[in-house]
Amino acid sequence: MSQPVTILGATGSIGLSTLDVVGRYPDRFHVHAVAGGSRIAELVDVCRRAHPKKAVIADESKYAELKTALVEAGLGDIDVHAGQAAVAALAEDPDTQTVVQAVVGAAGVAPTFAAARAGKRLLLANKESVVCGGGLLMRTVRDCGAELLPVDSEHNAIFQCLSGASPKSRAGARILLTASGGPFRGRKDLKGITVEQALAHPRWNMGRKISIDSATLMNKGLEVIEARWLFDFEPSRIQVVVHPESIVHSAVEFEDGAVIAQLGSADMRTPIAYSLGWPERLDGHARRLSLTEIGRLTFEEPDTNIFPLLRIAYEALEKGDGSTIVLNAANEIAVEAFLARRIPFDAISKVIQDMLARISEPFPQSVEEILALDARVREETRRRLENASFEV
Repeated sequence: MSQPVTILGATGSIGLSTLDVVGRYPDRFHVHAVAGGSRIAELVDVCRRAHPKKAVIADESKYAELKTALVEAGLGDIDVHAGQAAVAALAEDPDTQTVVQAVVGAAGVAPTFAAARAGKRLLLANKESVVCGGGLLMRTVRDCGAELLPVDSEHNAIFQCLSGASPKSRAGARILLTASGGPFRGRKDLKGITVEQALAHPRWNMGRKISIDSATLMNKGLEVIEARWLFDFEPSRIQVVVHPESIVHSAVEFEDGAVIAQLGSADMRTPIAYSLGWPERLDGHARRLSLTEIGRLTFEEPDTNIFPLLRIAYEALEKGDGSTIVLNAANEIAVEAFLARRIPFDAISKVIQDMLARISEPFPQSVEEILALDARVREETRRRLENASFEV
């Protein structure tokens, strides 16, 4: 009997790649439920391809529109719900054991915790859940018997590199977290950058918010925080290395000097297939890697003077309080403002630094406290931006 899989964030790039992988193994998996944010046509198309039992749209105002669209598509038998609470309910649905969590941003925190509390096999592609949830999330996973498998290519690579390592070997190891460098690698300043330039990632086809995070290197800062909690490594044992070819997805250096790396084509179907099949390996049908075609691989130190958000992320993590939640929330609002052309690209880091200086809170002890702090930071950041003056 095939395993039921729930896909949260089904209309995004991770969700669609998951749909592709699941569709290649009909005897092993089937899609039980899907959730999307607000894009009706895309969610209907997902339902047409996978025919799940349940579909949820996070935007409550679009419930009737989704219901009508599914009926018109001949999919009226699908059980439809709407709202953030309905997304979290899918994550803990007793009729499925595997949850692919690919919701973008802090909106994914509640569904991640819901899946963890329900003891699911959680394939996590929402880094903000770990950035905001920290040790609380990892304790919830452990105490509730859940199984967390990271889907992001870098953390999936680290997971693979650490597979089989003894606790003693892990204790002396160091993570080498690779970064493409984004579209502005090598630039001497970040002034005058347009939205179109920032969205043009040289290697990956990603959503708008994640593309901007890659361009500022905030994405890598968030991944450092994520790696700290996923693998229980102190920040001092996590090093970011710029690797523009994006072939080495990350590596681990062990105490004896040996470095184990995971290499592969830049295709998210590989880590998704690995996570779905683990501990067995499944073929994600990505393009096979040819080292002779690549010829050479290059590595560089990141420039944290030009890209200060990477340094700021380390600093927020070292504080050990709620600063990583402040960092993430302020970043989401600043990126939103940049995409709306209300602030310049180089102001994103200034906005985040300002909010970190203004808000200092102990680390929350519940999901409700996490979301409350997140909401407060967002509100204060928006208010701060209304009163600030930037040249666009």
